[in-house]
Amino acid sequence: MTDKQNLFAFCGSDSPNSKTAILIDTVVAEIAKAMPVEITQANIAPFMQVRLGQYRDELPEDARAILQGIENADLLVVGSPVYKGSYSGAFKHVFDLVDPDKLLHKPVLICASGGGQRHALMVEHQIRPLFAFFGAATAPIAIYASSADFTDSKVTDPALLQRIGLATKGFAQMAKG
Repeated sequence: MTDKQNLFAFCGSDSPNSKTAILIDTVVAEIAKAMPVEITQANIAPFMQVRLGQYRDELPEDARAILQGIENADLLVVGSPVYKGSYSGAFKHVFDLVDPDKLLHKPVLICASGGGQRHALMVEHQIRPLFAFFGAATAPIAIYASSADFTDSKVTDPALLQRIGLATKGFAQMAKG
């Protein structure tokens, strides 16, 4: 029997019903079909009242627990809503508090959601370089979803569902290897 890997999914939105959260839920469910994982999910809510520049040891316990989850996971799935062509400042602040050595070579699957397709390259031009700084092993296929890809709080666009399938299968192969 194969041991389960610890997958930590972090959503850069504080709403469990946001498109980013729905996208991450969909992606995590597909990964769970492809490989044995123990899943922990968290969103940015505990960081929403944290002052910019706050030291890690001054954070509330729930925020420190998220940082530890990110650092101690075997695998990461991260997602952010798009704000003016990039991830949010709060999302960046979370990763400013992560120990850079803890993400070295860690497999990361990148996700984002935005209002339209004009933000699609944000995953490549904003999030991927953030994780390159950490030396993380980002999956080759990132996932971007626009508002049109959802119906009734579900990912419904066939092309996006196909991309999620390709990305998660590749991520699972990467994680196993």
